[in-house]
Amino acid sequence: MIMQNENIKVQVKNLNLFYGAKQVLFDVTAQIPINSITSLIGTSGCGKSSFLRCINRMNDFIENVQIKGKIEIDHIDIYSSKIDEVTLRTKVGMVFQKPTPFPKSIYDNIAYAAKVHNLVRRKSDIDELVESCLRKVGLFDSVKDELNKSAMDLSGGQQQRLCIARAIAISPEIILMDEPCSALDPIATAKIENLIDELKSNYTIIMVTHSMQQAARISNYTGFFDQGRLIEFDKTKKIFTKPTHKKTEDYITGRFG
Repeated sequence: MIMQNENIKVQVKNLNLFYGAKQVLFDVTAQIPINSITSLIGTSGCGKSSFLRCINRMNDFIENVQIKGKIEIDHIDIYSSKIDEVTLRTKVGMVFQKPTPFPKSIYDNIAYAAKVHNLVRRKSDIDELVESCLRKVGLFDSVKDELNKSAMDLSGGQQQRLCIARAIAISPEIILMDEPCSALDPIATAKIENLIDELKSNYTIIMVTHSMQQAARISNYTGFFDQGRLIEFDKTKKIFTKPTHKKTEDYITGRFG
């Protein structure tokens, strides 16, 4: 599927990823639209999460990693030698499978990164940022009197919402989510899904999920990976009702996976 350039936030061209001698991604090419939710589906070990980590260069932390091809954000090659990885990661936030709040207060979980990156300095501005981010994730009313309480005391669903609030505190343009609901119960999952749907008006969201139902419910676009290859990428409705490739159809209909 080819889109107009002005609608594309992330452009991936012939991406190949190696961990040492092992190749885990093969010639992945995709165009990810701005202000949308894109789900990545496929069996365990098919390359979804590895692909996700390429977009904010988290794979750089892995020994003997090698990346060939190109990833552009707003038409800028993020693997160019001119790109500062720390600055890139402020533009591309990430939320992990298991909620990972810092062992700090609820307040400090949100304030910390913003202070480190010198986005806010005055106490009043920090207070405003913390409240704003917590309100955006629907958490402020339930914790407003307990901001100095440890984030570790929150429920799993609350912790994940806090992690999303922490991610948006540094004003990213893209949010990567690696199975953000897999550790949550159905009620917490529904709340996170509603939140993700609300966030897409301000952010481009790329999400790995093992739940095809979740992908069908909330994503605008879906990419199907198999054995390190992006088999098909299209609007979610088309992927789930009229896929182009037989492998996609077989996975969607449960013939393998």
